[in-house]
Amino acid sequence: MKQIKDSELYPREFIRAIPKADLHVHLDGSVRIPTLIDIAKKRKLKLPSFTEEGLRKLVFKDRYKSLKEYLYGFVFTTAVMQDPEDLERIAYEFAWDNIDEGVPYVEVRFAPQLHINERQGMREVLAAVNRGLNRAKLEQNTQADVLAGKAPSFEYGIITCAMRKFDPHYSNYYGQLFDVHRYASPTTIYSFASLELARAAVSVRDTDGIPIVGFDLAGEEAGYPAENHQEAFDYAHRHFLKKTVHAGEAYGPESIFQAITDLKTDRIGHGYYLFSVGSIKARSIEDRHKYVRQLSEYIADRRITIEVCLTSNLQTNPKVKSLDSHAYHKMRKYNLSTTLCTDNRTVSNTTVTDEVYMAANTFGLRQRELKDTIIYGFKRSFFPGSYIEKRRYVRAIIDFYEKVEQEYIGHLEKKI
Repeated sequence: MKQIKDSELYPREFIRAIPKADLHVHLDGSVRIPTLIDIAKKRKLKLPSFTEEGLRKLVFKDRYKSLKEYLYGFVFTTAVMQDPEDLERIAYEFAWDNIDEGVPYVEVRFAPQLHINERQGMREVLAAVNRGLNRAKLEQNTQADVLAGKAPSFEYGIITCAMRKFDPHYSNYYGQLFDVHRYASPTTIYSFASLELARAAVSVRDTDGIPIVGFDLAGEEAGYPAENHQEAFDYAHRHFLKKTVHAGEAYGPESIFQAITDLKTDRIGHGYYLFSVGSIKARSIEDRHKYVRQLSEYIADRRITIEVCLTSNLQTNPKVKSLDSHAYHKMRKYNLSTTLCTDNRTVSNTTVTDEVYMAANTFGLRQRELKDTIIYGFKRSFFPGSYIEKRRYVRAIIDFYEKVEQEYIGHLEKKI
């Protein structure tokens, strides 16, 4: 039996040891800082600092003053992701960062359109990321303990992100398309860009065998409604590409409502403002409390999983004064299906272990509740294999979880 401190409800080494999944994590927000510096030097790109300490102080902080400051780091991370070699390296290192902290399943998301240039098109971008992830997978899954069934295998899926507002200066390829459509309205351009991405994602999945498992909508919510991208999500839906949508991160319940009605989403990214009656703006909604209650009940009943990102919400939302005031406690009250995610490992300076540790100890999760939350991450994943393969994988994860749990059972029974 493990010997651990009595001061913790759940010891960090227990959280690190249990198998975990991350269903909401951005590749461009999870670049290792030494790698960022190395590639920037190699590509002769400017950075605010060329030391990890300097970048931690100036860019990648523990706390941010605003969402704008939080997003500042992506200017530099996307800049070093404009070459197939660099994309492969970043994806490979990302996979090992997860493997090394007991995260055997990840669904990494990014916006391929932000990386298209004269050196790489859509297919090359997706192939490069997949090569990095798959190389790490092959290395891990040929380890003796994995082959012997003593540790879970590493698996992954790729989620492509469409942007609510697509800024053409990010890529030459789409810049040319926008020149052709220069008389189109911005809304038409956003719709066109997301539909093209959906078509490309399905094509690459089906022809190249790359495990593209989901389609996402990210970016600023206010002023850029989900309905602009309905055609793209309809296309994804018709071609069995699962869907997740950033909603309720910086806007009210109506954004979440659009995600589940207009876009038919399977999961919700963040969902922080689900219960925020005061954030409802539509005058047509007369009984706001009833609206929120019905919306949350629908989400609970349909088991639409919310991808909760605690640290990220604390950093980007000034209304979240402390972790114990996070809407996660209401999500638990309504018995919603939730999974704990990092959002951005580097930009938020966090890990899956950190997120689960904070949630378990801050909100006092019961032993069964913690286990259910962890397993939901695997059950509600967009697993790239067949349903039978997914069931076998989840069963192996549960068995491994219970094995780790037994090593700590004395402490857990005493404290919980």
